[in-house]
Amino acid sequence: MSLQVEGGDAERSGLHGEIARLGPWFHNLRLGDSVATAPDHPLGDFPAYKWEKIGRALPEDMTGWRALDIGCNAGFYTFELAKRGASVLGIDHDPHYLAQAEWAARQLGLSDAVELRQLDVYQLDQLEEHFDLVLFLGVLYHLRYPLLGLDLVAELVDGLLVLQTLTMPGAEGGEVPADLPFKQRWRLRGPGWPVMAFIEHELAGDPTNWWVPSETAVEAMVRTTGLRIVSRPGPEVWLCEREAPSRHGAELGRARRRRPA
Repeated sequence: MSLQVEGGDAERSGLHGEIARLGPWFHNLRLGDSVATAPDHPLGDFPAYKWEKIGRALPEDMTGWRALDIGCNAGFYTFELAKRGASVLGIDHDPHYLAQAEWAARQLGLSDAVELRQLDVYQLDQLEEHFDLVLFLGVLYHLRYPLLGLDLVAELVDGLLVLQTLTMPGAEGGEVPADLPFKQRWRLRGPGWPVMAFIEHELAGDPTNWWVPSETAVEAMVRTTGLRIVSRPGPEVWLCEREAPSRHGAELGRARRRRPA
């Protein structure tokens, strides 16, 4: 992401001051040749290197599209979609990141194309609309209730879902039967069976890393939501589309009615 910042050293100094005031940053947004929000990011130029692969799987012209960016953080993906012509709703549960995104949207001249709202995944049923594109990137493994979260996300997808999640290494493949006999439960430990590792304490120093699924588990979970996998734009990234209504709408409805006001 790059924007030519007009003016000289004084303006650049002002931008650096605002970046410091709004820090720390997890998204490295480029606001000019010499202005970036996280130039020393431990993951490198993050998340630009992920967008290089994801962006190639999406249309260059997204005029008329309505998009949702779940866990938008400082807005990198939100802004990239807006630059392609989409109208984008970015949501995050953290007001710190939303303040960064609001400021960056003004700097990039994208405020008219971007709406930002404080919501978490379990509040998605408050959104009374469906979306041509939903981004669900780097969120699933932070959820204590991942399948509930994925069901809620999938209900909003009219067109495409881009899903990215941390996964566990290991052997993939293997045939999973439609019905497993009770006495063959030993097969649950076999190669290729969809599994998720539960993190009781911390992973990489982060107590919100709750689950690490296998790739087969991610794909199986997607299928149960009524979506189908179209392609794999990059490592740990899935492009999905609506195939059928969710089989679990009634169950989700009951869960909503039981939720405290």
